Amino acid sequence: MIEELAVVVKIENRQVWVEGGQNSACGGCLQKASCTANAIGSVLKKKSVPVDSDIQLKTGDQVMVAIDENLLLRASLLLYLAPLIALFSGAGMADWLLPVDAHYADLWTAGSAVLSFIVSLWLINKAQSLLILNYYARPVVVRKV
Repeated sequence: MIEELAVVVKIENRQVWVEGGQNSACGGCLQKASCTANAIGSVLKKKSVPVDSDIQLKTGDQVMVAIDENLLLRASLLLYLAPLIALFSGAGMADWLLPVDAHYADLWTAGSAVLSFIVSLWLINKAQSLLILNYYARPVVVRKV
C-alpha cells in the first residue's frame, strides 16, 4: 500500500473529502522526482479528493490515506499498454489488408492506427463506467492519526 497523510475537509455519507497534508519527512528532500513516498501527496495537494471511509471522522481530522499499489500498477498497464497495442495492431492490420500498390496506403495505415487507438480509449472508458473492469484505483482511509 502507498500511504499519505491527509486532512478531512468535507464529509458526505460514507465518503470523506481529503486534501494532502504537509509531509515533513520529504520537505527538503532533493529526490522527490524519483521518490514514491510522496506519490499520493502530489495528487492530493492540488485538490480535494473523495475517499471511501468506514471510520467515524470529523472535518479537520488527520487521516492516513492509502492506495493498493498492485491495483494502481494494473490500472496503469491497462490505460497505457492497451491503447498502444491497439494503435500498432490497427496499423499492422491496415498494412496487411491493403494491397502493396494501393493509392494512399500510408495515409490509410495511419488513419487506421489513430482510429483503433481512439476506439480502445473509448472501450476502456465504457468498460470502467459499466464496472466491467475493476481496475479503478480508489484511495481509502486506513486509520485516523
